[in-house]
Amino acid sequence: MKPQMPEIGKVSPDIFEQIILPRLGRRHPEILVGPRHGVDVGIVDLGNGQVMVTTTDPIFVVPPYGWERSGWFAVHILASDAATSGIRPRYITMDLNLPLSMTREEFEALWAAMHRECDKIGMAVLSGHTGRYQGCEYPMIGGATVIGIGPKDRYVTPAMARPGDVVIVTKGAAIEAAGLFAVTFPRRVAERYGEKAAREAEEIFWQMSIVEDALTAVEAGVREDGVTSMHDATECGVWGGLFEVAQASGVGMTVDKEKIIVQDAVRKVCDLFGIDPYSSISEGTLILTCRPHKAQEVIRRLGDKGIPATMVGEIVESQNGMRVFEQGIAHELKHPEVDPFWAAFGKAASQAG
Repeated sequence: MKPQMPEIGKVSPDIFEQIILPRLGRRHPEILVGPRHGVDVGIVDLGNGQVMVTTTDPIFVVPPYGWERSGWFAVHILASDAATSGIRPRYITMDLNLPLSMTREEFEALWAAMHRECDKIGMAVLSGHTGRYQGCEYPMIGGATVIGIGPKDRYVTPAMARPGDVVIVTKGAAIEAAGLFAVTFPRRVAERYGEKAAREAEEIFWQMSIVEDALTAVEAGVREDGVTSMHDATECGVWGGLFEVAQASGVGMTVDKEKIIVQDAVRKVCDLFGIDPYSSISEGTLILTCRPHKAQEVIRRLGDKGIPATMVGEIVESQNGMRVFEQGIAHELKHPEVDPFWAAFGKAASQAG
């Protein structure tokens, strides 16, 4: 039976492999990394020891967050995937298809916030298109491509993990799920846990970026002398991200569930809205693998930047499979079929209305 298109969200690996992957236009020999499930970047050999890294995503803007938060979030979602290559994002091209309801003042506030974040990261707006059109609505108001230029021997991808590597996770599970719930339904959080806890939960929003995590981690070294792969735990959270790294690299993995951080504010929000933190969307959680002799240095460098990180497991040979240990008992690591965030968020929104 042919795989069907999803009701919502990313297409399945089957759709990707059967429809997209066989039809990728003209083949060029300088492409080092092309489209691949679980790998968010493309990499082109520019010659002279340099490569170009690219990644493309929607421009995601949610006005109820406020224009400052919305602009920050839109830029960091875009830059985070590129940063997992270990190469700093340098350029961005944007196609803005704005809703007819958007005013000049709103657009100016959004664009000012996006400019500030691009500048902080070091990205220049290289080219783009901007217009207002019928049928264009929030949150997806266009798309963008982020480009980085760097040394050929300094990039990594999720396909480069190898047996013996240590698995490290930054910030912990469900960062994005908790952050979005907290800023969207602050009264619900305050009613259950109090005003102080609600404000703490809202601050999680600003953790939804792995740009600094990734660029800090590779300062310890890459490949044989450090970080071997990095991946942003987005759809299906930590479990999905860990599975995708192992699958992309063709390796096995052992993970100790108790070593994965779940921040107190995150756990409270997940409990309130009835979602599993480990399988919920988690933009801002960096999953990385590195050679054992550099693991402590990576964690120290992250800690120096105020980014908590823990060693949660190890890469093993593929025949050993993917396993999660919980209280000493092993379970198979599977990719969640559905991210619980979307249904829970929709339910909470309908109740609020």
